[in-house]
Amino acid sequence: MKFVNTLFLKPVVVCIFLLVFAGNAQAEPYPLEYWALRDVVSNVAVSPDGKYVALLKIAYRDADPVLEVYEAADFSKKPFTLNADPMEITSFSFVGDESLLVTFRQKVRNKIDGFNQGVYENELALLDVKRQKIDKINEVNPTLENVLPNEPDKVILSFNPGGDLLSDVDALFRPRAYYKFDLKRGSKELLLNGKVSMGNIQFDGEGRPWYARGYDRGSSELIWYLKQPGHSDWSEVYRQHEDEFFDFSVEGLVPGKPNIVYLLAHNGRDKTALWEFDYVNRQFGNLIFAHKDVDVSGVRRHSNPWTNPDTIVGAGYNTDRTHIEYFDPIEAATYAQLEGVIPDAYYVRINSRSRDGNTLIIYNLGPHDPGTYYLLKDGKLQTVGSKQPLLKAETLADVKYINYKARDGRKIYGFITIPKGEPPFPLVVLPHGGPFVAETIIWDEWGQMLANNGYLVFQPQYRGSRNYGLDYYTSAFRESGQGGYSMQDDKDDGALYLVEQGLAVRDRIAMFGWSYGGYAALVAASRTPQIHQCVIAGAAVSDPLMQVSYYSDIIRGAAEVEQINMWRDSISPMKEASKVNVPLLLIHGSVDQRVPPAHVKKYMNELDRYRKPYQYVELKDADHFSNTLFYDHQLLLYTSIIDFFKNDCGPGGL
Repeated sequence: MKFVNTLFLKPVVVCIFLLVFAGNAQAEPYPLEYWALRDVVSNVAVSPDGKYVALLKIAYRDADPVLEVYEAADFSKKPFTLNADPMEITSFSFVGDESLLVTFRQKVRNKIDGFNQGVYENELALLDVKRQKIDKINEVNPTLENVLPNEPDKVILSFNPGGDLLSDVDALFRPRAYYKFDLKRGSKELLLNGKVSMGNIQFDGEGRPWYARGYDRGSSELIWYLKQPGHSDWSEVYRQHEDEFFDFSVEGLVPGKPNIVYLLAHNGRDKTALWEFDYVNRQFGNLIFAHKDVDVSGVRRHSNPWTNPDTIVGAGYNTDRTHIEYFDPIEAATYAQLEGVIPDAYYVRINSRSRDGNTLIIYNLGPHDPGTYYLLKDGKLQTVGSKQPLLKAETLADVKYINYKARDGRKIYGFITIPKGEPPFPLVVLPHGGPFVAETIIWDEWGQMLANNGYLVFQPQYRGSRNYGLDYYTSAFRESGQGGYSMQDDKDDGALYLVEQGLAVRDRIAMFGWSYGGYAALVAASRTPQIHQCVIAGAAVSDPLMQVSYYSDIIRGAAEVEQINMWRDSISPMKEASKVNVPLLLIHGSVDQRVPPAHVKKYMNELDRYRKPYQYVELKDADHFSNTLFYDHQLLLYTSIIDFFKNDCGPGGL
């Protein structure tokens, strides 16, 4: 099945569903229908000339997003509206004063084709707001690479000329063809063809290719290339064997310093830091910023990409929240002023800005704000909309950053979301997926939903989590797999620490996880001594060796070591099914491409073999990822979780 070829415009009747859920005094938890809503308003942006504000809106609970374009000077006027039914609009970007590049997706099959081959495909189209016309871009797997701020209505797009049938190395390094598109004329100009030895090409604000990465098949090395302004040849600046774990990430050019770039790299340190790097002489220069406890997580770019497309203004790091260390005093002052006027300011970001700098879209996110967009125009600040307008700031839970000692003495970090009321509380341990990812709790819907229902939520950053340096990360697989062993101890030790602190009730502890977190929940279900009263395992890896076999053809080097070493020697829930000793709820999407449903089916067969009781909830047509969970999926998910905790989680419930 292919995409419907015709994209069309039609009027949309917008239902103000706020009236449906009127007047919540919050003496009781919010109805789960509130939490099940998809983002009501999202992807808000202002046009380069500041005339238009565009956004995605979901008008009622089971609707798809529509694109609305307003006059920035007068939101009371009826917006231009685009609905792409039967396709779904997923995102857009302004590429000119009156032009938007819009991304669509459509379900094109009923079953997954295999691991990492889901049921959706994407398309790209150009929307002309003034002419109210939309034109499909007929290319394979298109990606927007650069909006070319100095060339209105021209962009750089890349395509995968080989389609999706690539070898493992080709798929990993994505050799793409790069074109400059004239969106008004519909013409395109080939800029260059990527290849495995030099792919992943980036372009500066003038459209010049300046950075690329590649792979040397002969030596199994990753290669970094840079091109000096005015030069036609690429310079090889760094090589690293694929089995090494050291970070080396080119972030951008340094203004006023020819041949110097900003790098995120270890350079002999345990924690990633921001450095200057002379790519002509291949030498590290000044250490720009480092943090003693955590990695530098990334850089912040200038708030006006139309006038400063290549300017880096600060470096970020994550501890209790995301912090930015600014190099640019004007940007620092701008953000400080905004944080002083935005309600419940926590993580404030200028998401979009007009070319003249006078019209801004500001976004705030935090424990007491599920995500709110503001328009600042002509010195006046107004609210555009909230992702979840039914959730009020004063009813939401505080989040606290903690650390504790694991049983082997290692310091472990975590976050707790604290419900209203007096401790101790029943506790839900909510480990992140991955497992080799960095997690900073800014706004977490699952955590807030559980806290709203009276549960203390603990999100441990167990060993193997990124952000805390090389030793912390590689300890999960450096010597042998720790899945179900030390990584699991870290979760249990944190839960018992919260009991010792008087925050959690000892005989009211449960675990709920998704993906690797679901795997951890299955391990918890069979552990002795047992500290949990029940577990909920979502999209769980039940057979580590089966999961490794999925990855074996598409990962290489360090990624292969981390995944295979961790999973190969980890506890297999399939082999522990006979030891399950607590009530168990299994949840899985029927078209999960990352952890295919074969996992849960095999595990249920083992439970049946040993006559172990369990409950199973299938999310029909849901993939592994949250953006495929629609209203009905989320309502079923949340209802199943809360009902299980209340009624089936050991004696008396959780």
